[in-house]
Amino acid sequence: MQLPFPVVEIDDPETLETGRKLFAGQTEFLKGVVAMDGMPPADRIEVCFAGRSNVGKSSLINALTGRKGIARASNTPGRTQEINFFTLNDRYLVDLPGYGFANAPVEVVAKWQRLLKSYLAGRQNLRRAFVLIDSRHGVKPVDEEIMALLNSSAVTFQVVLTKVDKNKPGQTDKILDQVRGKLAKHPAAFPELVLTSSEKGDGIPELRATIADIG
Repeated sequence: MQLPFPVVEIDDPETLETGRKLFAGQTEFLKGVVAMDGMPPADRIEVCFAGRSNVGKSSLINALTGRKGIARASNTPGRTQEINFFTLNDRYLVDLPGYGFANAPVEVVAKWQRLLKSYLAGRQNLRRAFVLIDSRHGVKPVDEEIMALLNSSAVTFQVVLTKVDKNKPGQTDKILDQVRGKLAKHPAAFPELVLTSSEKGDGIPELRATIADIG
């Protein structure tokens, strides 16, 4: 019997090559947006990346695009309050600020939450959100908050587990059980998981192919 929310496994060389070719193209930073009226035209397919602070989102985007500095990491939660748009051939990659701002002022968090809700509800070209979960810790309450927001916004989201290379043997399987149990409550959850290590390159070809397949 197949487990719910299986891990993506792609054996087809052609599918993997399609993903490689997409990300072999030039990725350019387009703009950082702090309000809805600054959004670029919704004229192409769009995918976004969300994750709590220090989950490895910048490292993952850098690994996908093959450019080390295109997404800048910050160790200070709440420091970057922009939605960053990147162009990749015929689509946008969108980097959402890390959520779970333990050290950010209340008004900063409130402003960001309003912008996030407006973005998710207002981008008709947004095809999928990738929600990054640290594979050492699993789904936390703050992750469930973003998932609930994606549910209410009718935005399909797919969980990407990061830093799998940091786990001890058997640890990832336990976390997978926890993640699957949490996702069963969310109707907007895409029924496949991606396991990645930005440092080792694990899962990067599969995630590229997944993104390339979104139409």
